[in-house]
Amino acid sequence: MSSDTVARPADAERRAASPIDDDRVRKAATALAGALVFYWVMQRLWPAPIGVYLQGMVIGGLTALIAFGLALVYRANRIINFAQGDLGGVPAALSVLLILGPGVNYFLAVPIGLIAAFALGGIVEFVFIRRFFKAPRLILTVATIAVSQILAGVATALPRVFGLSRPPTDFPSPFTWSFSVGTVVFRGNEVLAMIAVPLVIAALTFLLRYTNIGIAIRASAEGADRAALLGVPVKRIQTIVWVVATVLGFIAIFLRAGIVGLPIGSVLGPTILIRALTAAVLGRMEKFPTIFVASLALGIVEANIIFATGEPTLGDAVLFVIVLGALLLQRRGAAARVDDDQASTWQAAREVRPIPRELAHLPEVKWGVRGLIALFVGFLVVFPQIASDARTDLGGVVLIFVMIGLSLVVLTGWSGQVSLGQVAFLGIGAAVGGYLSNTRGWDLSLALLGAGAAGAIAAMVIGLPALRIRGLFLAVVTLAFALATSSYALNAEYISWLPVNRLERTPLFGRISVASEDRMYYLCLVSLFLMVAVVRGIRKSRTGRVLIAVRENSRGAQAYGVNATVAKLTAFAMSGFIAAFAGGVFVHHQQALGISAYTVQQSREAFTMIVIGGLGSIPGAFLGAFVIKGVSYFQSIFPEIIRPYLNFFTTGVGLLFVLLVVPGGFSQLFYALRDRLLRAVADRRGLVVPSLIADMRVAATTPEEVADAGLVTDDFDVEASLAHAADAVDADTTKEMSNA
Repeated sequence: MSSDTVARPADAERRAASPIDDDRVRKAATALAGALVFYWVMQRLWPAPIGVYLQGMVIGGLTALIAFGLALVYRANRIINFAQGDLGGVPAALSVLLILGPGVNYFLAVPIGLIAAFALGGIVEFVFIRRFFKAPRLILTVATIAVSQILAGVATALPRVFGLSRPPTDFPSPFTWSFSVGTVVFRGNEVLAMIAVPLVIAALTFLLRYTNIGIAIRASAEGADRAALLGVPVKRIQTIVWVVATVLGFIAIFLRAGIVGLPIGSVLGPTILIRALTAAVLGRMEKFPTIFVASLALGIVEANIIFATGEPTLGDAVLFVIVLGALLLQRRGAAARVDDDQASTWQAAREVRPIPRELAHLPEVKWGVRGLIALFVGFLVVFPQIASDARTDLGGVVLIFVMIGLSLVVLTGWSGQVSLGQVAFLGIGAAVGGYLSNTRGWDLSLALLGAGAAGAIAAMVIGLPALRIRGLFLAVVTLAFALATSSYALNAEYISWLPVNRLERTPLFGRISVASEDRMYYLCLVSLFLMVAVVRGIRKSRTGRVLIAVRENSRGAQAYGVNATVAKLTAFAMSGFIAAFAGGVFVHHQQALGISAYTVQQSREAFTMIVIGGLGSIPGAFLGAFVIKGVSYFQSIFPEIIRPYLNFFTTGVGLLFVLLVVPGGFSQLFYALRDRLLRAVADRRGLVVPSLIADMRVAATTPEEVADAGLVTDDFDVEASLAHAADAVDADTTKEMSNA
């Protein structure tokens, strides 16, 4: 045997082993190079000592635990859990209050909080989340907002239970350990967080990789239906996921409370949730190592910015740029998978059926619709004549929020792009409109158009990630945009041209005064009518059909020659224009810019408003604004006996009630009543309307039974009618696809 023959097996073994070694070395070198580049960029932008970096990593590690909970719930339910912070905040507040109130020992209070977290996660999933097991994912996402409101109320009430007049901000550590890195001192709570975070991550890794529960969780995350067919108890596994997410939130909030304080009642706010969402999105809700590294990096960025500038609000703007860039650079394959996962999300935005052609020409239907519209419009027109100036002012605000609702109908209801930062476009329009009219001296009409144009441009920039990814991931971008706008873009300390003084209501077209409350109300009303006309025109045009087609099936629409990219950007531009136009009206209505009207909370409330009203229709915008804003503004006009119940639908419990009973919003009830009246007209006229019959549960199976049910006249051929109806439906479907 030759030496070459002996050497070949050894060479083959080395060649077989070298790819693995090379891959590990390559990954390690890439990670090291990335860390060095990150450090170099940080030192150039916001230089800080090493101790600040370590401080940011501590906070980032706690944020990672919350982000892990978000990712687990997303993979189990395909939603963004907006209650993640509050789920951990309630048991964390309980433990802190036990320590500071009755003086319970630290090592006893923590297990009590842990047990409370276990119980709370299971209760929330079983009582609330499971009720929406088969609901569209958008509805379930809104349900988590309602749950967060309920939990925030519980956390706010806890201090009073323990006899404390105000919530505590921090608590002492049970350890006296401390060390310094440069000028930064790390005390007991920071040291405890450094120890706890790696242990929790190791325990989570063991649970997901090496236990049967972890295998079941991963199987359910990949496909709940397939996992159920294989015998996995999907609902029970989802309960476990919510329990684990709640425990992670509890540990993160409790440890964070010892370092930066406990934000009781406001855990859902931007200080925690948006940063955790950003890290989760950077890891695509599935790569936990990437989520952890992203959380550490975001913590370092925030700590460096605060150290170098002393301006924490600058971090909000940087956070928005990071998440926007991350989604723009995301690979197309990941985006396609998200599209598939979100296939059922938009069932909540069902199309509103028009009045059937068989009935639309009838005098009682035609004049009934006209009379209803005239009655409603007449009430809006005479409202300032019967209301005081204060109520007229509030009425104008309600009309402005209807315009915000219309912008969400176009963007979310028809285009399928979730926006949780729509009020930010209102703020941009307010800033630009006030600047153009009062600083530049433009006519009010031109200032409003300029405000709308600014909003359209901003919305197109925000919509760029929609070219690659849609659905709830895009909602994170809009949420970060809302935070950056309210804390940075509308802050006069950073933007010098913002109008800070009282704004004058300049005449419209140089002649029409809008100085009085009545005149300003009518400006709001005319602006609303214009926006309604614009939105109706959009829906009846080819653009509206294209938006619906792209929402339902983007790839199918592209097969018919539809440019999905143009359609999505068009939806964002139109929606941004409407919201910013409303902002231009709003700033002149309020005669001041301010910041409080454009916060993240207001954006979430606007989105909740349109979901309650109905996403897919124009009446839904009116109903949502009247229920959420109108009822709260005009309680005094109702009898005193029902006033305590008027705000029910604005609470978390009321929102859950609406989502359970009428998931399509109040407009669903409105159109159900309309269809019932139309059926009555059809029965009285002896007409058969196939589209209305399809909604009725009729047990009749033969033509004679159908005739006996009163659906047709005696001389009507049922089989021929049904065949004709089927042909008509096929023809309408073919025509609609051709138009799209």
